[in-house]
Amino acid sequence: QVQLVESGGGLVQAGGSLRLSCAASRRAFSRYAMGWFRQAPGKAREFVAAINWSGGSTVYTDAVKGRFTISRDNAKNTVYLQMNSLKPEETAVYYCAVSLTDYDIAPISGYDYWGQGTQVTVSS
Repeated sequence: QVQLVESGGGLVQAGGSLRLSCAASRRAFSRYAMGWFRQAPGKAREFVAAINWSGGSTVYTDAVKGRFTISRDNAKNTVYLQMNSLKPEETAVYYCAVSLTDYDIAPISGYDYWGQGTQVTVSS
């Protein structure tokens, strides 16, 4: 069992920045691939970014490339999502997730546990 707790969401103006954090309860956190997803009102949850166990490999959805950065601090059992140049259409609940399977980068269907989400609201 893994508990994930996101934080760092809030209200920001378009063009602004936020840094999301996701703290994991499991001691073996450093072994696992992590990801960030988001879900806007009335829409399906979508993939945002993923990172492998060491932080050496990352993947982003095209919409956020060059603006968002996923990173991790295994000593703190925490993964981060730095979001710059935010757009109003990126208003959503942002979720982190962990894959307990031995993936380098987990496929979208490969995540086992999810956090409760943190709300990000981008005003125009």
